[in-house]
Amino acid sequence: MTDEKESTFLVTHVESDSAVLKDVHDGQVHTLSSNLGLDVDDAVEATVAPDPPMEVTYQVVEVDARRALSIEESPEPPTVHERELAAETPTGELARQERAGVGEVHVLTPPESETEAAVADVIDDREGTLSRAARLGVNRVEIRSEPGVVAVRYLP
Repeated sequence: MTDEKESTFLVTHVESDSAVLKDVHDGQVHTLSSNLGLDVDDAVEATVAPDPPMEVTYQVVEVDARRALSIEESPEPPTVHERELAAETPTGELARQERAGVGEVHVLTPPESETEAAVADVIDDREGTLSRAARLGVNRVEIRSEPGVVAVRYLP
C-alpha cells in the first residue's frame, strides 16, 4: 500500500471492535476498523494504512513498540535544580530542559496563588500531556509542585 503511515500514536479511545489513534507528531486522527487489544493512553509506534475501498478507517499494518503511559501528581516537592530553573524563569513562563538519558523536565512558573490551577491544567490536558510523553519516548509523567513552581517531569 502506498498510503501507509509510520509514526508514534496515542490511543485516545477504544471500543471492543475499534480504536482511535492520534499521531503525536502531526495531530492527525486515525480510526481503526479493529482493536488489537490497545488501551486508552497507550503509545504505539506503528504503521497504519487506510482500509479499502472508502479509506475512511485504518488498519494497523505493523506494531514496532507499545507502552502504557501515565500521569501522576507526586507529593514530593520540585528538586533543587527545578527550583533553580524556576528562579531564572519569569512568572507565567515555561522552561524546558532535557534530562540526562531520556526525557525532559518542563518547569512552569505560575503566580503562587495559581499553582494548583496550573497543576490541574496539566492533568486535565491529558491528551496533550501524554502526546508529548509519547513524542519524547517516555512512559510516565510526574508532576511536582510548590507555590509558584510546577515541575512536569517526562520520565522513562
